[in-house]
Amino acid sequence: MLKFGEWIAKHRVLILIFGVVMLLPSAMGYLKTRVNYDILSYLPKDINTMVGQDILKDEFGNGGFSLVMVEGMSDKDVAATADKIAAVDHVSNVVCYQSMTGCTIPKEILPADIYDFFNKGDNTMMAVFFDDTTSADSTLNAVEEIRGIASNQCFVSGMSAITLDMKNITENETLIYAVIAAILTSIVLMVTMDSFLIPVFFMLSIGFAVVWNLGTNILLGEISFITQALAMVLQLGVTMDYSIFLWHSYKEQQKYFPNSNQDAMAHAIAATITSVVGSSFTTVAGFLAMCFMTFTLGLDLGIVMAKGVVCGVISCVTVLPAMILLFDKAIAKTSHKDFLPAFKRTSSFIVKNSWIFLTAAIVVLIPALYGNNHYSVYYKLDSTMPKHLDSVIANTKLAEEYGMNSTHILMVKSDMSAKDANKMLGEIKDVDGVQFAAGFNSLVGSAVPEEAVPDEIRSVLKSDEWQLMLIGSEYEIASDAVNAQVGKIDDIAHKYDPDSMLIGEAPATKDLITITDRDFKVVNLLSIGAIFLIIAFTFKSISLPVILVSVIELAIMINLGTAYYTGSTLSFIAPIVIGTIQLGATVDYAILMTTRYRTERHSGKDKKESVGIALSTSIKSIITSALGFFAATVGVAVYSDIGLISELCMLLARGALISMVVVIVTLPSMFMVFDKLICKTSAGFLPKEEKNKFEYRFKNA
Repeated sequence: MLKFGEWIAKHRVLILIFGVVMLLPSAMGYLKTRVNYDILSYLPKDINTMVGQDILKDEFGNGGFSLVMVEGMSDKDVAATADKIAAVDHVSNVVCYQSMTGCTIPKEILPADIYDFFNKGDNTMMAVFFDDTTSADSTLNAVEEIRGIASNQCFVSGMSAITLDMKNITENETLIYAVIAAILTSIVLMVTMDSFLIPVFFMLSIGFAVVWNLGTNILLGEISFITQALAMVLQLGVTMDYSIFLWHSYKEQQKYFPNSNQDAMAHAIAATITSVVGSSFTTVAGFLAMCFMTFTLGLDLGIVMAKGVVCGVISCVTVLPAMILLFDKAIAKTSHKDFLPAFKRTSSFIVKNSWIFLTAAIVVLIPALYGNNHYSVYYKLDSTMPKHLDSVIANTKLAEEYGMNSTHILMVKSDMSAKDANKMLGEIKDVDGVQFAAGFNSLVGSAVPEEAVPDEIRSVLKSDEWQLMLIGSEYEIASDAVNAQVGKIDDIAHKYDPDSMLIGEAPATKDLITITDRDFKVVNLLSIGAIFLIIAFTFKSISLPVILVSVIELAIMINLGTAYYTGSTLSFIAPIVIGTIQLGATVDYAILMTTRYRTERHSGKDKKESVGIALSTSIKSIITSALGFFAATVGVAVYSDIGLISELCMLLARGALISMVVVIVTLPSMFMVFDKLICKTSAGFLPKEEKNKFEYRFKNA
């Protein structure tokens, strides 16, 4: 590693030039990486709701669909508007009362309830089908064009409209997130570090790593909007420690090489690689655990962030040293005294009262555990979006005027008899909350022979193998009521056709609830298990993994449990993200203190002195790291208009502070109480001669 460090220090200009050159292809890759705004598309492809959507696209040429409401138009104008919408690129079909009666079917023989379905007062509804998926770029462009056709009288509802608004907000805000995080983190570092200028180079080197990471996302084809929005902020928060490690190591090496900054940096790089790589293992393990989720959004976020940590390590030991050496004089001129106190009294107080703090932790554990198991979760992501958005207004109007908060599509075999189809729909109409249920036969009526139905109507609802039935529900997506309704409709449909499939946002969200509930348990166990093994291997210990992981898990439970006591409702993905990221990123605080505790114990000091030194020497680094993570996320939490992003960042910000406090006050207390057990079950904590005496006493105790 020393030879590598010497090469980096010697070729610092070349390294910096290469790093800058790599920004160009990375920026191009970032701009060309498609962003997916449809959360439901990450569901497993083999479940009925996803299989049904594929069939809908293949058999009917319909991917996504929206219910469009027009206000205050005559029948003639509605028909003209429907024609304009039908002419929009990637709109495959438009179904409304006016378009149906304008065909060859006499208006008089259409079922009376069809008029009531499409018309309420001076409002008229039409179903618009797209030829591509809900979140496809072509579909979103079509929604935007439809909005412009009759902007003041046209309201486009549904998932595609929500996705378009989410896309517009995210595109406008993502870069601002990075700027806010960089500014706030720099302010924290200027106060907690010994130079006003060094934070600027920290941000620049991390910026290099962020751009490299985002640029290589093009190899994945696309990433989710959640990953896109969080990647910059999270990468800054979790990799900033590496820059701090390098700087502190460089300052220490300058004492041994006062006349050669190049030699000092070479040794600093060699020392930093070992500590940074070891530190990054826990963070990478946390992110990679997310890759085992059945809901593949975890795979998306996990790969991108694990890759980001690797890019952060590379930049830390290449680009940052080059910058520091090239601008060393300017950095030295901006040096200032340490603003943070030594915290010696704080450390002494915590060690002296270790039993009190450990007892307090146990007391806090009880309400934290209860809150962690009882906070509310939501799955309808648009429920936290700003109320002024077009999609939110449209969905609200549809609910108010038509009493419909969700729409399902039931797919059954096309050879089902008209008698069975009507009987099945009759049962479905009797299900609580169903406002409307109609299929091919009910729409055209029993008086019209199937052969007389025009192809433009038949092709919308019936293919050679399948037929579609539309079901309107008054219940909101992701509610217990709609989930129960979906279950009942499924049961009824399977009586008549065992191969039937119920698709749409509500059925897909019901699957999402089931799948992510299982995923959370799997990811939580995997992340804990992986980090447990890393700590066990690092310290060659049986007891320390249990102690360190328990401390951070307490912090996580306090963080998530706070939501219950404040009456907050968390998104379904929050427990997964917090459970892995807070554990992986902040367990480093505990590892840092444990490493120094082992060093002091091995040098022959008693447990009290060893724990006191470990705490007093680690506390400033822990506070600096935690405040940096807090600063990187809290600004985004306050600024973002996307409720999900704001919530996740606030949880991460709060989690960093909670982990900081819990590690500082609880971990030293556990070292004091379990010192004998730690020394017995861990390597390198006692000098050789004392270890032999200790083992003899322990064996004969």
